[in-house]
Amino acid sequence: MKSVEVIAALGALAHEHRLAIYRLLVERGPEGLPAGVIAEKIGLAPSSLTFHVQALERAGLITRRRASRQLFYAPDFETMEDVVKYLNKNCCQGDTGCTTACTPGSAPKVRNKPRRVA
Repeated sequence: MKSVEVIAALGALAHEHRLAIYRLLVERGPEGLPAGVIAEKIGLAPSSLTFHVQALERAGLITRRRASRQLFYAPDFETMEDVVKYLNKNCCQGDTGCTTACTPGSAPKVRNKPRRVA
């Protein structure tokens, strides 16, 4: 995956509604959800939903399929996996002793991490 593709994916997710849509679709899994259900659950008007799913679709994070008159959207897990691989590519600079830190979900939890205030 090229850096421009990763930037597009992260940029698409850098919005409250698009992140919520993506997370909702991940919860549903590969079968996805119809556009109307997504709009209802996220609380968006259909025209706003269209704008946001198009951004996610252009970034390759979701797929669209038509079933009769309904549009269904589903996460593209392979693309997100590629983004995470890209971000972790040089984890620990090849030090084999830290491989668990480079595996998603296995890094130690940091408690009381200070929040950044803008």
